[in-house]
Amino acid sequence: MVELAPVLADLADECADLDRLVADLPAASWDLPTPAPGWTIAHQIAHLAWTEEAAITAATAPDAFGERIREALDDFDRFVDRGAQAGATALPAEILERWRRSRSTLADALRATPPGTKLPWYGVPIGAVSMASARIMETWAHGLDVADALGMTREPTDRLRHVAHLAVRTRDFAFALRQLPAPTEEFRVALTAPDGSSEWTWGPEDADQQVTGPALDLCLLATQRRHRTDLALVAHGADADRWLDIAQTFAGPPGAGRPAGGAR
Repeated sequence: MVELAPVLADLADECADLDRLVADLPAASWDLPTPAPGWTIAHQIAHLAWTEEAAITAATAPDAFGERIREALDDFDRFVDRGAQAGATALPAEILERWRRSRSTLADALRATPPGTKLPWYGVPIGAVSMASARIMETWAHGLDVADALGMTREPTDRLRHVAHLAVRTRDFAFALRQLPAPTEEFRVALTAPDGSSEWTWGPEDADQQVTGPALDLCLLATQRRHRTDLALVAHGADADRWLDIAQTFAGPPGAGRPAGGAR
């Protein structure tokens, strides 16, 4: 069983890395466009705060979270955009403080969650460890959007293992989103870690369907931050190949992804 404490520590580090990118930005820079259409840096940080607050509700008032699910089901894309837009109208310092406050409160709420408890969420209920991992994934992905807007490159870290693990665990979810039958057998996924020498693996070595390549690239693909043709992932088998076309770690309808030839 994965312990919550180290996952929360990785989440805090991931948030701190992004915080350092935006903490000293001039106010005008918060209006810079990011690769997400219509979203500025202010939208990205406001969205993270908004989602942390949703997770706090899931952890502390699960019955009340049902209303958020009903609102999301009406129109998920606009539901998310409305939350980001409303938050982005605040002053940059207020947006940043809101995010800092909400991520701290969420960490406390997850620590107080009894082991084995499933929290309601968009898609399926998840445990506290999975919620923390999902927050790492989203913080990293939206942090990448911010870095792209600033023309910066963020160095990959071992925290990407959480994102890669979610990519593997959400394989069947990605197929279901597109109303496709999920493969019946496990895949072998073997990824080169950010240190360039270690390997992260999932699934049996002798699986017929396999995916290999850099861990960073699977994370970029499954969060739909880069197009598959810009990445060094290799699929062995038709099902594995199909998965790389549709991989998606985040809740909601299938995303359009990013065009080929994007930033790296």
